[in-house]
Amino acid sequence: MKLSKAGIAILLMVFCIKGTCQNNEQNAAWAVADSISKTITEPVFRDKVYNIVDFGAIANGMTLNTAAINAAITKCSLEGGGRVLITNGVYLTGAILMKNNVDLHIDGSAVLKFSTEPNDYLPVVRTRWEGDDCYNYSPLIYADGQTNIAVTGKGTLDGQANSENWWPWKGGARNGWVKGTPSQLDKNCRPQLKKYNDTQVPVEKRQMGKGYYLRPQFISFINCKNIKLEDFTIKNSPFWVLHPLLSQNVIVRGVTVNSEGPNNDGCDPESCKNVLIENCTFNTGDDCIALKSGRDFDGRRANAPIENVIIRNCFMRKGHGGVSMGSEISGGCRNIFIENCQMSSPELDRAILIKTNNSRGGITKGVYVRNVVVGEVKDAILSINCSYHINTEGEGKFLPQIKNVFLQNVTSKKSTFAIWLDGIKGEQCVDNINLENCVFTGVKQTNQINNIGKVTLKNVLINGKELNSVEE
Repeated sequence: MKLSKAGIAILLMVFCIKGTCQNNEQNAAWAVADSISKTITEPVFRDKVYNIVDFGAIANGMTLNTAAINAAITKCSLEGGGRVLITNGVYLTGAILMKNNVDLHIDGSAVLKFSTEPNDYLPVVRTRWEGDDCYNYSPLIYADGQTNIAVTGKGTLDGQANSENWWPWKGGARNGWVKGTPSQLDKNCRPQLKKYNDTQVPVEKRQMGKGYYLRPQFISFINCKNIKLEDFTIKNSPFWVLHPLLSQNVIVRGVTVNSEGPNNDGCDPESCKNVLIENCTFNTGDDCIALKSGRDFDGRRANAPIENVIIRNCFMRKGHGGVSMGSEISGGCRNIFIENCQMSSPELDRAILIKTNNSRGGITKGVYVRNVVVGEVKDAILSINCSYHINTEGEGKFLPQIKNVFLQNVTSKKSTFAIWLDGIKGEQCVDNINLENCVFTGVKQTNQINNIGKVTLKNVLINGKELNSVEE
């Protein structure tokens, strides 16, 4: 069943008519989630195997197998698709280019290691870098405009990034950067890309790559349909780990992400529609899952929200946020469903985070969270920050809007705050925030609520005391 925007609106209206609007809106929303789930279909592949060894690949961990792997993928796709098999050993490779109807399968007996030589990720390809459109180094595994593609198997993908390669480009001694060496902070690097966005330079003229020190994503598929990422372990990414972009019908299932480098978000669906993330484990150097839709002008120009996202049965360990929305969210964010997840680590900052500012703009609406168990987080269970990075980026003219956020049956055992909400002074840009049947213990400080519209609490206990209003 294909669910249109009108269909979603009608479902919500029907449930609201039947009774108390707040409760029934949540019921209607989860009915919508079920409908969305049924529209997300598995890619299907021809029953034909292409073993990369037959194309000259050598499993010694030292021979560069880029040509052999890409030759297998090309032949598989040209002949109607199937499985490209990586098995029995350690294979070194550069950039892998995925094509139509190919399942790249890393068997449990295999490790796919990626070169740390930047030239192995040239020529540059079309992508987004932290929400800015550009041409940059190829992601380690990349696809553009392909249909029916997958990376599967119980093997390991190792980006080999560390404090001696890739990560020092971030800048900062903690990432291995040494004074006198280049980084993305140089004025012709990350600041130049931001200037391209601010001044609306055509994307074709934003040629980054060599000399610009913008690290590549690990897996990034742009303008693709019917994607599956399943079962593998992925570690040590140069930058963002899993990055479906401007794509539809995306499944991320059973993946374990162990990547604690700078900006090592675990999964960043950006401007995608109909996304299922389930049964995954995240141990990351940044947000575990971050939902995005482009930065500033580039996001508004594309006008492609991140929408219809279901996140369930996942385990979030280290990271800045368990599930974050933003900050690159100028294209909007809607119909987000998070359920039956566990989040806990002294190195996990927040459970649910929405971050934006008035340079981003965009509308975030319809965020539904239920049955989430939090052991401990450093900061807050629910955090909304409408002035994220405002000190470094300056004031803008695009007021963000955040509304219709619902948390149900969320528990936590240790945090600094239960709720930390910060809107924009003089503006009602955050409204209709709801918490129901939530129990937060081990909370160190009182809620912080500034410049926020309606906040409704029902059966919310903080340190054993029931709160009826956010002022208590």
